[in-house]
Amino acid sequence: MAVTAPAFETIGPPAASARKRRYTEDQVPIGKVLLRMLAGLIVLGIFILPYTIMFFGSVKTKAQIRSVDPTYFPVEWHWENYVNMWSTPETPLVQNLISTIVISVFATLLVLLVAMPAAYYTARFQFPGRMVFLFLVIVTQMLQPAVLTSGLFRQFLAFDLIDTWAAMILINSAFNLSFAVWIMHSFFAGIPKEVDEAAQIDGANRLTVLFKISLPLVWPGIVTAIVFTFVACWNEFAASLVILSTAGNQPLSVALTKFVGQYETSWHYVFGVSIVAIVPVVILFMLIEKRLVGGLTAGSVK
Repeated sequence: MAVTAPAFETIGPPAASARKRRYTEDQVPIGKVLLRMLAGLIVLGIFILPYTIMFFGSVKTKAQIRSVDPTYFPVEWHWENYVNMWSTPETPLVQNLISTIVISVFATLLVLLVAMPAAYYTARFQFPGRMVFLFLVIVTQMLQPAVLTSGLFRQFLAFDLIDTWAAMILINSAFNLSFAVWIMHSFFAGIPKEVDEAAQIDGANRLTVLFKISLPLVWPGIVTAIVFTFVACWNEFAASLVILSTAGNQPLSVALTKFVGQYETSWHYVFGVSIVAIVPVVILFMLIEKRLVGGLTAGSVK
């Protein structure tokens, strides 16, 4: 009886050719790639244009900015504006920058200290009034410092905290706490409870489970909360204008208004201070861009 050998050799080439055919069919035409690049550059230009004009204005003189025949590009580049603005009589910018950093950093740390255990507890435990508590937390996000400045002033005046960094740290923490709790609550809720139970079986207590098991898993959510909290604290204006009266205690957002007078405005210093205020936030986004994108897109794909 003759035995025919299986034709294994006919299986390989068709599969390889099919893979090659699918690869070539999935390739994007060069025309579409160029169109997408062009669209991206147009969008980028639209967003960068205001900052570019602001930068050009920061290296002009006051006369060039107020010229009857203005130009977008400086006739002469006056880089000394970035040096002179730190010693202007309007406001002590060095102290303003220190004040902004201190308030933003400590307010962000306080938000994380309170939001992490709160988000973990609400995500892991069912307790009476849990949904009401979460609803009240999100309601506070609807309130802004601008509409509560008079009440905040009277409250901190009673506590003898007017014109102090502590007052602004508490205010910024209170108004950013709800967002941090909600964003981290959703991440903690996405972790299976079996992970916590397995750690507890091995002898870990609740704090150990929170800091050594859960936090590494929700790190993208924590980074997202850090970024948005820090940027909100860095840009806060209304409450700082009312609570802080000493020029050295005020943040950059308030100090910027000191260059805008009733009859004359030092626009070159306004633009220069604005550029300086933007740089730290841009650096922060560059450092944690990957973590931030992961936090914003987590949960969108199963």
